[in-house]
Amino acid sequence: MDDVGPVLAAGAVCWRDGRTGLEVLLIHRSRHDDISLPKGKVDAGESTPVAAVREISEETGFQVTLGPSLGTTEYLLPNGRDKVVYYWAAEVTSDQLRKGRFKANDEVQSIEWLPVARARKRLSYERDIELLDRFDQLSSRGDHRTFALIALRHAKANLDSPDGSDAARALASRGRAQSAALVPSLQAWGPIAVFSSPAVRCLETVTPIADAIGAEIKRVPVIGQDAWEDGESSAEDIAAFVGKRLKKKRTSVICSHSPVLPAILDAVARASHGERDGRLTRAAILSTAEFTVVHLSTEHPEHGIVAIESHSSTI
Repeated sequence: MDDVGPVLAAGAVCWRDGRTGLEVLLIHRSRHDDISLPKGKVDAGESTPVAAVREISEETGFQVTLGPSLGTTEYLLPNGRDKVVYYWAAEVTSDQLRKGRFKANDEVQSIEWLPVARARKRLSYERDIELLDRFDQLSSRGDHRTFALIALRHAKANLDSPDGSDAARALASRGRAQSAALVPSLQAWGPIAVFSSPAVRCLETVTPIADAIGAEIKRVPVIGQDAWEDGESSAEDIAAFVGKRLKKKRTSVICSHSPVLPAILDAVARASHGERDGRLTRAAILSTAEFTVVHLSTEHPEHGIVAIESHSSTI
């Protein structure tokens, strides 16, 4: 991380289903004598979602997966540098609560779970209150619990293949490094299923994440570039595939190609009755090893896209 750009950090509004309703997690930092949301600096070579998950674990003892993005906060540090903090909502499930163990440390003296209204009064900083309000808007609509469809463009591939076909092009050495580096970032959202174009470069891109989560790679011909460009796949075929993913409500990685990704994201918007706006257009323009995370409400998938964000490989 350079010394002139902004200091990057990441964190989350962690929430759980309490006995009397929704509760959020606050931390008491002894060094600053304040009450805030869990967050921390992004390490060199680390992505913001990975940093968020790591910092939450270090500060609270809970190993979470991320939900929808809540945007960023920005403020000036005492040394004059800007600080930008990326935030997500993150459910702490009953299983994670059972396994997690908070231990007081040099950074965090204690943690507490509070209803949103009480937490709002306890927070030390207006910027944290604004983040909490963003989360409150989500929860008031019933959209705080989400699943994600992660649209991934394959990593960097060789220009040629042994048989001369486009589909047989394998990953270049840089692409193999990219696919390995993608794993922790993709895992931040807890995917449990992996779908891929039959093209070798796509299959090789998702092999590391599939191995990491113990999932079988499911080949989907209709999201392949050859099928799309040859007219063997249509927008209706892709819509049918996407519709099944929405019905399953499982966070999934979907690896495809630059010409096909706009149709995949458009199908997500159509199936969820969401608006097809400029966000989707920008989110579909991905370089190799970049991905877009589309968050959809588990309780109300008909509410459309809850949040959308794009990320790059760290290589």
